[in-house]
Amino acid sequence: MSQAPKFRSAEFLTAHIQTILDFYQPNIKDSMGGFQQNFLDSGVAFDGDKKHLVSSCRMIFNYIKADALFDRAEYQHLWHHGLDYLRATHWQNDRQGYSWTLDKNGPTDETNQCYGLAFVLLAFATVLKAGDESARADVYHTWSLLEQHFWQADIGLYADEISADWQTVSSYRGQNANMHCCEALILAYEATLDEQFLDRAYQLAHKIAVEQAGKSNGLIWEHFNADLSIDWDYNRDDAKNLYRPWGFQPGHQTEWTKLLLMVHKHRPEAWLLARAQELFDRAWAIAWDEQNGGLFYGFDLDGAICDDDKYFWVQAESFAAAALLAKATGDEKYWRCYDQLWQYSWAHFIDHQHGAWYRVLNADNSKQSDIKSAAGAKCDYHTLGACELVLREVFQD
Repeated sequence: MSQAPKFRSAEFLTAHIQTILDFYQPNIKDSMGGFQQNFLDSGVAFDGDKKHLVSSCRMIFNYIKADALFDRAEYQHLWHHGLDYLRATHWQNDRQGYSWTLDKNGPTDETNQCYGLAFVLLAFATVLKAGDESARADVYHTWSLLEQHFWQADIGLYADEISADWQTVSSYRGQNANMHCCEALILAYEATLDEQFLDRAYQLAHKIAVEQAGKSNGLIWEHFNADLSIDWDYNRDDAKNLYRPWGFQPGHQTEWTKLLLMVHKHRPEAWLLARAQELFDRAWAIAWDEQNGGLFYGFDLDGAICDDDKYFWVQAESFAAAALLAKATGDEKYWRCYDQLWQYSWAHFIDHQHGAWYRVLNADNSKQSDIKSAAGAKCDYHTLGACELVLREVFQD
């Protein structure tokens, strides 16, 4: 393992982003369209035909950020390559929706997922913000799909899942898809300066972080019924579910910290900062592993750890939240949290031989598998994005 660098610096964050990109660069492009999405620790790609809407969109984001930072023709080519695949292959014109998953034979799951559309909006907003005006129509088209099919005006949240023919809306309501809609809407606002996007992001932030959290002792629970009453038992036996795990998620508390502060930048209201601090502080107090370092994945209603795995994205979202809180409050304790997260991640999550981050570790920080990235599960969007956000908002502001 290399010696730990100065984590609180633009130079470190820029260099680390480059090491992430370098891991993917040799094999990222699929000549048949889109990106390779499944990688072993060594950088070898596998299951090349397996594509997921979320990863397709996140990789577009990654390469737009890379293009802006490093101004290299290959990065610009890659995000254009990914954008073409999103528009031409994920999009199914006959049914007016995006395929959730694909393989070499075509769509394998056409269920309409709000989580997926959130990342479609994020990708197009990022493209537009980068100066590609062709994406303006895509931003508004995706917004119209969300408004027409997913928005539940009576409760003030988006539905999660609708059948492929758009006829059957699941009764499940969850915070995760709405959280990522909030993120995408902030970026849509920044790309367009259209207040309706910021209005909706603000509305979602208040609904989840204040109203819904008020039903669960101030912390954000994941799962709700159609009337927004809390479903305490949803996936109780599936704490490791990829998108809908049971329990309080420390990483989602801190991810909301980040989003609340992003909204606060545009609408500096006191409650946004207060809730951002409380969510971070409470998650940290419960989930930081004093013995082995890092934040655990989940805790139960009594504050006991119910999933002691360590996930890459939890550490990444949390160091971004800590840096934004340090800037917003001037409180040095958040810089100490930032440093602790980086020291831990540098020692255990970052692959200093091949590059990028491991996806998940056991409680004792041992590796669980040799799969570094998987379609729909990881493409280093969280790590690259967290570095870029801190670089832009804290060290280059």
